[in-house]
Amino acid sequence: TSFFLGILFTNLPFDYPTLWTTHPPTESVLRTIESHYSHISLSPPLIPRVLNAMIILGLTGFLAKLALYSPSESNYLFDGASLILYLIALVMYGTNLVQGLRIVESGTYGEEVGRVDTLKVMGATQTMMALVLLGVLVLQAGQWYAEWKEAEEEKRIEKEQKEERE
Repeated sequence: TSFFLGILFTNLPFDYPTLWTTHPPTESVLRTIESHYSHISLSPPLIPRVLNAMIILGLTGFLAKLALYSPSESNYLFDGASLILYLIALVMYGTNLVQGLRIVESGTYGEEVGRVDTLKVMGATQTMMALVLLGVLVLQAGQWYAEWKEAEEEKRIEKEQKEERE
């Protein structure tokens, strides 16, 4: 999750002019953004393979933690929700982002969704993906906190029971 957030963060300077400013992007800014995404799209085959390996590693980690690592109710809730959010990010990546990269690389923008709108959709998709992946981190931190709090409570109860017996 952190790996993907890092990738999304590196694209933020290129998404900023299309999403977060009130002025329409200039021609030179649009060319810079297109150049950046074209370079990503035309990267050597090793780069997409590493990305796919990280996606598979993330899915494997979530599934292993969900199925093998102390299956409990909180595990199912937190890890199940984390897996769903992770899958939502993957669907957004596969539908909007990959398609957008192909369109930018080929330069064949549609009539309904033009050049600026395509770049805006890519930027908005990456922003939504970042928020979803942050949700994964929040859920994992919440699970850790819940387990820590539960262990503290068990220690307190054991201590009280021990004092009562004495």
